[in-house]
Amino acid sequence: MKKGIHPPYRETVIKCACGAEYRTRSTKENLKVEICSACHPLFTGKHKFVDSGGRIERFQRKYGKKK
Repeated sequence: MKKGIHPPYRETVIKCACGAEYRTRSTKENLKVEICSACHPLFTGKHKFVDSGGRIERFQRKYGKKK
């Protein structure tokens, strides 16, 4: 590998919105995620409504019936 062109690879903490924390190594520091394996419906078996960033509202505004 060439020296001086790669970003530093350091320990970091990934924090989920549910409160779970995972320690790993990455080129980025302190990552924040909305869904992890501890709270994702596929892994927990509990189905819950997940709307990230208001996608449904944007879809309804864009393609909804006009008045």
